Amino acid sequence: MVSYVYRFEKVLTIREQEKNETEMAYKESVRSFEEIATKLYDLLKKKEDLIAFQQERLMIGSSIDEIHHYSRFIDSLEKTIADVQQKVIQARAKMNWHEEKLLEKNLEVRKFEKMREKDFKHFQQEQDRIESLFLDEISLQTYNKKEIR
Repeated sequence: MVSYVYRFEKVLTIREQEKNETEMAYKESVRSFEEIATKLYDLLKKKEDLIAFQQERLMIGSSIDEIHHYSRFIDSLEKTIADVQQKVIQARAKMNWHEEKLLEKNLEVRKFEKMREKDFKHFQQEQDRIESLFLDEISLQTYNKKEIR
């Protein structure tokens, strides 16, 4: 019996490796995005808490210096938030790009797998046909031997 060998097996293996590398890059970009987005959330929460605290301090009375101090701190926090928002946008774009590449690699690998399935099915059909011819030949020879006797 002849064993099956897929003619594009090496190409499929390379494509699967590329897909795995792309998947790892995508997972890393997701992790990076989540990390930056969490940092942004923490900064926004900190700003919200600080504003609430400042409002509370204004109700009970605070000095001009204390008001200026909190104002400068909030301004500084807003600049940091703006910077981190840009980083979040960049991280999201990078994550989306990696996701798109991963989808392309998955599709490419799937095409080669489909081709292998079809090729294997064709191979099996050809093997069945050859086996059938072989069995027919054996039957014919057996019949001929019986007729000769």
